[in-house]
Amino acid sequence: MKNIHVIGIGLIGGSFALDLKAFYPQAKIVGIDNCEAHLEKARELGIIDKSAELEDVAGSDLVIIAVPVDAGIGLLKKVLDQIGDHTLVIDAGSTKEKICTEVATHPKRRNFLAAHPISGTEFSGPEAAVSELYRNKTMIICEVEKTAFKLQEKALEIFRHLGMRIRYMDAKSHDKHIAYVSHLSHISSFMLGKTVLEKERNERDIFDMAGSGFASTVRLAKSSPAMWSPIFQQNRENILETLTEYISNLNQFKSLMEENNFEEVYREMEKTNHIKSILNGIN
Repeated sequence: MKNIHVIGIGLIGGSFALDLKAFYPQAKIVGIDNCEAHLEKARELGIIDKSAELEDVAGSDLVIIAVPVDAGIGLLKKVLDQIGDHTLVIDAGSTKEKICTEVATHPKRRNFLAAHPISGTEFSGPEAAVSELYRNKTMIICEVEKTAFKLQEKALEIFRHLGMRIRYMDAKSHDKHIAYVSHLSHISSFMLGKTVLEKERNERDIFDMAGSGFASTVRLAKSSPAMWSPIFQQNRENILETLTEYISNLNQFKSLMEENNFEEVYREMEKTNHIKSILNGIN
């Protein structure tokens, strides 16, 4: 690894850059970003060694694309048009079906690995980048069979250095599952924040009275709309399905309270407590 290009120097791309710099100290970490302030801050923080233009990826060993998903498809095509035969290109976006479909017939499809790191925070920009963000997290790889075997090996070596667990999945299933376990969580958090802001007009009351439960539940509402709105758009059908089921459960809970049926409320919560054992780890 001599030349590594990271396109999009925010939380995801910047965190990749920090770890890759540690694992491949001989490599030059090159940043590409539409925002010059991001590039300046990334150089200042030591996240990248230098910045460049998109055309510079022609000489890259590894290109990581970490941009909003609406920009990712066109950007991936441009990157694939320019790279050499031995360059590995990894997209880290949160939706996979559309991007995989769009590049299915590209002559350099074998150079592309569709990946989604299940990791992140509610913060954005170069300042949000942290070392070891991906350690002990899951990396979902889609359509791995369409990536050249030697480039698969290169990617797995990188993910092993990052300390990630690997899960293989087809792109359609990925988008369906991620709508439930990630995208719905963000929508729920945004709408909880909206509800509180609309009903609690006194910001001091929100600050003084909000406990840790509210803070943790609404945390995701601090996420970047520029990143999440395109995700909701690309995964619209799956998200609508999850919202229908979620709203149905909320209405059922509301009905139980209206009926003063708190025995059933208790049973519903007790059944849902099973989520603890899942999140604590499945052997």
